[in-house]
Amino acid sequence: MKNYIIIILFCLILSSTYSQSYEPTWESLDKRPMPEWFSQAKFGIFIHWGVYSVPAWRKLEEGRYASYAEWYYARVMDNKANGGYEFHRENYGEDFEYRDFAPMFRAELFNPDQWAQLFKKSGAKYVVLTSKHHDGYCLWPTENKHKANWNSGDIGPKRDLVGELTKSIREQGMKMGLYYSIPDWESVPRKIDGSEYYIRKEFVDKYGIGAERYKEEIALPQLYELVNKYQPSLIFSDAGEWIYDDEFWETKEFLSWLYNESPSKADVVVNDRFCKGMPANHGDYFSSEYKDADESKLNKYWEESRGIGGSYGFNRAENLEDYSSSKDLILELVDIVSRGGNLLLNVGPTADGRIPVIMQERLLEIGDWLNVNGEAIYGTMPYDFKKMKSNGNMVYFTSKKKQVFAFFSSWGNELVLELLEDDVVKNVSLLGYDEKIKWEISKENQLIITVPQLTIEKIPCQHVWVFKIDKNKYYAEGHL
Repeated sequence: MKNYIIIILFCLILSSTYSQSYEPTWESLDKRPMPEWFSQAKFGIFIHWGVYSVPAWRKLEEGRYASYAEWYYARVMDNKANGGYEFHRENYGEDFEYRDFAPMFRAELFNPDQWAQLFKKSGAKYVVLTSKHHDGYCLWPTENKHKANWNSGDIGPKRDLVGELTKSIREQGMKMGLYYSIPDWESVPRKIDGSEYYIRKEFVDKYGIGAERYKEEIALPQLYELVNKYQPSLIFSDAGEWIYDDEFWETKEFLSWLYNESPSKADVVVNDRFCKGMPANHGDYFSSEYKDADESKLNKYWEESRGIGGSYGFNRAENLEDYSSSKDLILELVDIVSRGGNLLLNVGPTADGRIPVIMQERLLEIGDWLNVNGEAIYGTMPYDFKKMKSNGNMVYFTSKKKQVFAFFSSWGNELVLELLEDDVVKNVSLLGYDEKIKWEISKENQLIITVPQLTIEKIPCQHVWVFKIDKNKYYAEGHL
């Protein structure tokens, strides 16, 4: 009888949590609890794919954001400083507009099942596809009249790319999310007074409809359309924070509908780029890219996104040395998760629908590593020992129930950790290795772990290894 009462109370609490009505105010919206799936997932795949995948070129330059090939329309084709002006005219001609790339974006080799299987093997728990980037091209056959002949149903692939991939991703048991650029370069200016745009004014005059009309006739209708049609579990808004506030974009009203009435209301998660003033202040989680986050603001759920190379969209200017190694990417995943975040790792497919082989290789190697060490990543929380280095190398930590996981990337003779005063160690094991591990507690309250000397055939994985430390008591319930 007691057990039945507990179950009933639990169900009532759960029902109350998800039946709560959220008013269109930040005070109310910010009280919505984070859907558990996102906080447990830790690793997702980002996909930047669109018309920009046809030219797929931007000169490599130093500095954050400097090599984003998906910005071809705004930062390459008319840029005389970085060689883009000459590149565009030499290869496509003086009168070749950006929109002329659309028929060349055919996606004839796109196989959504193959993509989904690859992402599953990588160990990712969710996938986020760019449904519309800043250029305004849509990867679904939108009903919006302003996007006629500027969507994948009308021109280019003649397919519903969002719908096909959504179906395949869900069949593999992963969550599906959609990126949506709040503004379009052709309609929304860089400055409030409309004196400056990201692209040539002639294209604004030819294709744009003005910021107010754009908001009312494109941005908001398409957000509702995407949610109603595809029920995404995540909405990655972008660029709304560049210009105009929540009143202009009607952000609070949209989120209130999303949380209360939409078909995604039970599990949807949103980031913080819908409008000015929102980043790190509102939304379900804080989103950063290529380590541009102010770490002092990482006091709630957060996600770091980045490409395997220096660009999100496929950039043909990148060579082997411009791509991060599997070791670097695994270490970045470990670092982010140890600080309470998720890694959203981007792939940039080609215009014909292939994921570059080097990107496939990186994903599969991350998946191999997670097959051994996923226990120390998924569903974990941060945990801090007194010291974070051993033998001069950084050691990262995560925790789960009565376990602490120590990640190390240099295989020495021993790992020495300064214990917290209340830490009582019960056992130490090496993930992926079945034999016993020698360890002891010193008089100085140090945990000294003897690293076994293994042959290449017995070492559990490449690059980064994990000691699992079992304790006699539960860890403190995180700092998020």
